[in-house]
Amino acid sequence: MFTPTRRDFLKTTSAALLTAAASPSTLLHASPFGLPIGIQLYSVREDMAKNFESTLDTLASLGYQEVEAAGFYNHSAADVKKALKNAGLACPSAHYNFQLMSTQFDQIVSFGQELGLQYIVCASPGKAPANAQAKGPHTLDDWKYNADHFNQWSQKIKAAGMTFAYHNHYEEFHPLSDGAIPFDELVRLTGPDVHFEMDCGWVVVGGGDPVACLKRYPTRIVMLHIKDFVASRPNADGKTPTPTELGRGVIDYRPIFATASQAHIKHAFVEQEGYDIPQNESLKIDADYIKKLSA
Repeated sequence: MFTPTRRDFLKTTSAALLTAAASPSTLLHASPFGLPIGIQLYSVREDMAKNFESTLDTLASLGYQEVEAAGFYNHSAADVKKALKNAGLACPSAHYNFQLMSTQFDQIVSFGQELGLQYIVCASPGKAPANAQAKGPHTLDDWKYNADHFNQWSQKIKAAGMTFAYHNHYEEFHPLSDGAIPFDELVRLTGPDVHFEMDCGWVVVGGGDPVACLKRYPTRIVMLHIKDFVASRPNADGKTPTPTELGRGVIDYRPIFATASQAHIKHAFVEQEGYDIPQNESLKIDADYIKKLSA
């Protein structure tokens, strides 16, 4: 008699989830966007470094159907594809910081093509050479420098059959000395092939409004990061708020999701940057929160 192992069970369950996700009728109930529920793998970065394959299996068992990479931990594209297939997960997007994009661009694009990525995302900004040693926030010249690179990268990535996007943190919503908002400047200074992955949590912490942003740039914002914090602003010392599970913090995602459902969102990823309860319990709360709002 065949006795299924935990891994066999997870494979079967995950495959069923993926099959369901491919069904239009089921997709409508997967998330408020009619999309599979995704997670940014930075959320489980320590586990990924230690147990790459089993961590993917666990995420599938918690209800996630897509992942966004934040490093591949020395695995080949073929190995990553195999692990994803075994877990029943899709990986449409991957993050790289500005330095890696600047120094390993060709390798990143080649890896993305082999893996079958849809999006290559620059996850943090660089500084203009003249300001490279300067401390403090990015200046308008820095944002222009980033925009120039984004325009170049987007064309090369498009030619390779993928799409470029930029992921914000909170600084992009702090006004510059002339009152300009860096995020608005990035949109203004880049062409239509530069897209954005809006991190809703960091928008709020930065003083912005995710709903207003989605309405202002409905075609440029194509992906979302979904996270929550215990407060909506950094404290007096500039320390960013403590992360918490979706629905347990200060961000009401109902109006954000309602607006996003009318925009051009292609993927949405939970990102849990820290934990004060067991990790898997936290990630299950996040997935269940999204499912509840889609009901």
